Amino acid sequence: MEKNFKRTLITTALPYANGPVHIGHLAGVYVPADIYARYLRLRGEDVIMIGGSDEHGVPITLRARKEGITPQQVVDRYHTIIKDSLEELGVSFDIYSRTTSAIHHDTASEFFRHLYDKGEFTVMTEEQPYDEATGEFLADRYVVGTCPRCGNENAYGDQCEKCGSTLSVSELINPRSAMTGLPVKMKPTTHWYLPLDKWEPALRSWILDGHKEWKTNVYGQCKSWLDGGLQPRAVSRDLKWGVPVPVEGAEGKVLYVWFDAPIGYISNTKELLPDSWEKYWKDPETRIINFIGKDNIVFHCIVFPAMLMAYGDGFQLPENVPANEFLNLEGDKISTSRNWAVWLHEYLKEFPGKQDVLRYVLTANAPETKDNDFTWADFQARNNNELVAVLGNFVNRAVVLTHKYFGGVIPAPGADTQAETELWAEVARLKEAVSESLDNFRFREALKEAMDMARAGNKYLQDTEPWKVAKTDMARTATILYNALNLCANLAIVFEPFLPFSADRLAKMVGLNEMSWNILGDRTLLHPEGKVAAAELLFDKIEDDAVAAQLKKLSDAREANKIAAWRPEPQAADVDIDTFGLCDLRVGTVVECEKVPKADKLLRFLIDDGMEKRTIVSGIAKYYNPEELVGRQVCFIANLPPRKLRGITSQGMILSVVNSDGSLVLLQPSAEVAPGSKIG
Repeated sequence: MEKNFKRTLITTALPYANGPVHIGHLAGVYVPADIYARYLRLRGEDVIMIGGSDEHGVPITLRARKEGITPQQVVDRYHTIIKDSLEELGVSFDIYSRTTSAIHHDTASEFFRHLYDKGEFTVMTEEQPYDEATGEFLADRYVVGTCPRCGNENAYGDQCEKCGSTLSVSELINPRSAMTGLPVKMKPTTHWYLPLDKWEPALRSWILDGHKEWKTNVYGQCKSWLDGGLQPRAVSRDLKWGVPVPVEGAEGKVLYVWFDAPIGYISNTKELLPDSWEKYWKDPETRIINFIGKDNIVFHCIVFPAMLMAYGDGFQLPENVPANEFLNLEGDKISTSRNWAVWLHEYLKEFPGKQDVLRYVLTANAPETKDNDFTWADFQARNNNELVAVLGNFVNRAVVLTHKYFGGVIPAPGADTQAETELWAEVARLKEAVSESLDNFRFREALKEAMDMARAGNKYLQDTEPWKVAKTDMARTATILYNALNLCANLAIVFEPFLPFSADRLAKMVGLNEMSWNILGDRTLLHPEGKVAAAELLFDKIEDDAVAAQLKKLSDAREANKIAAWRPEPQAADVDIDTFGLCDLRVGTVVECEKVPKADKLLRFLIDDGMEKRTIVSGIAKYYNPEELVGRQVCFIANLPPRKLRGITSQGMILSVVNSDGSLVLLQPSAEVAPGSKIG
């Protein structure tokens, strides 16, 4: 049964203020959200779109420490860059605020305290990594060590960025503090947890039974999490940067950023509408839509709704969460650390006046149900072959011909022919198709249907040939151009959600004074005797050299990362000769070598160490074939404690060197020696 809503609240994932936004953020969240908000406004609906910067958490403190500035200085810089660039792209927020605002701190504190007073949290004490030199507990990103899966010695406590594995601090080999380089100690600390398991039945009913219409990627990820069983999740952490936990005895603890950030939607709405914000959050006649990327599905579909359920007091749950998948760049995953990205603020400087081109390409190539790829060749082709050759060409011909034959005055039409009947029947069909696609968050499909309306215009002109008809029948020419100009007016409306800058220019060019979805399809939007402005190109071609410059930027970024990979790391702290002597370094001969099943990076070695044969697992499968290693001699550490890797007990570590291209090269003696010979 379809619900009727009086208003819509649109929220967009809060971009993290430790860097600018890139095309992945735009395609995943901000462009589709803006299209939908603009569409609803054109329909005359009550809608507000809420956005803001997420300004707490460990990555911001890491950047501040790296740059020698304060976290506040970091977020001030990037909040401004993000806010200004999104505004220049035409993302029409009703408010774009931030989580360091006073109203947000107050709202987040009150939210925690309300749940605390209701007894909604559980308290648990657990061992957490601790740096004795600084006297601080360490967040996962402050702990580095050796990845147990690929051998990367600089894996983080939550993820190995080399092999992509999700990790925990307890899994790291030789974990150490990223701040001091010292081994981490485990020390007990107490935190508050939200028992998600308590809300699992309600979440299961709400999502799996109540929202089967959600996108398959969203519904499927939620079902997977629910079927796996929900666990309590910490809402606080030991950190100095964030919203302080508003409980006595919680000094040095802040709200965990995952708990803090979504409350930003509420605090930003309060900031926008201090007297009526509850109407958009607590009235059952309000529809809440969360636009996010796929990495935020769990937080917005499971965690934040559980928070709202626990709070009570009439808070409404989202009606839909139309999350997109990821956008790749030139066949490779977008990576901010590798500078493999197209940054919005840079694009706006390098392609001035071409905001709509980027909006068009990102929508036409949107990763709505699966990951998709942005390439500069496709960017150029879609601009030149679609925006210029289809939409721009039709508008230009209609306006130029009107000036040529009627001095820029809209002519009065005569009787219709079959050409006009077919044209407006197609426009009516496409209006319904675009509306239905937008209503169901299929923005890529809606854009194609809008462009089909422009294609219908080109076909109409091609079939009617007013430049030929004008030689013998000016009355018929007037009918053709009157209809063509009214189609231009309709195109201004249908493209406004997608291409707001171009739509505005087109509306002004043909003299359309009202932009409303309700009049889309009307063939009499423009009246005879109205004036048409001089023709101007809505779009111009993007030349090869502009694309080549962008590809060179990416090539330079890739090269810079190669250079960075082989630069020597800083020398480790000094050790005395006695400490070094504790390492038993030896040479052994490879007797057997094979790949570890279901582990692309691991090889299992059987090493003759002169006394017996020992098994060692090493993450070098990417660089060597097992067959070529049999019979070769390798250097290894003999006295490491045995450790299980993929169910295999590894008795030591084979030594290798990271080459300039990032590959691993085995250390070997320059001449054959007896197995078991010590290195010293």
